[in-house]
Amino acid sequence: MLKYLKDFKKFIAVAGFKDARITDLDQFFENVRKTLAPDVEFQLFDARLVATFDHLFFASLNALTAFKNQENISKSLAMEIMLYASGQRQIRKAMKLIGIKSNTQEIAVLVIGEDAEKVNSAFTQIGNFANAKRDDGVLDLTEDKIEVIQRAFKISNEEIEAVMKNNDLKEAVKKLIIERVALLSTRR
Repeated sequence: MLKYLKDFKKFIAVAGFKDARITDLDQFFENVRKTLAPDVEFQLFDARLVATFDHLFFASLNALTAFKNQENISKSLAMEIMLYASGQRQIRKAMKLIGIKSNTQEIAVLVIGEDAEKVNSAFTQIGNFANAKRDDGVLDLTEDKIEVIQRAFKISNEEIEAVMKNNDLKEAVKKLIIERVALLSTRR
């Protein structure tokens, strides 16, 4: 899904990939960086810990706002997005929680840039380097994924009950994740 962020004059897109086979993460990132346009930034996440497009969209908005207000933690926008998406202030913890590992097979890819065509073409290049098939379904919340997210982000059943409406567990979990994303900016 591609969205234009008028306030920041940037396009943001998120896509899912399955059956990824990345054996050397450092080489993978180096290859992707060399190939993408210089004004395009990207970040990869373990899709099992991404609570839909909205999760990464709101992490991006918060990261862009942090840079705009000169309140960013990281020097890079891509890493700032990782911090917000994980709800962590430390890069190492963020990467451990929601970053990809060499055995990650389902990945969420976020690309941000000023040109829609360059942003969209980045997915093809990243998918090729990851030997992965495009499948945005890996971004969807499933019962199994909710359990994994709940454990990783330490979401209690009481929190879910407090925000759940109409027995919509998926929406409740998504709201709680977005809340954690937003709360990172309040922790100094």
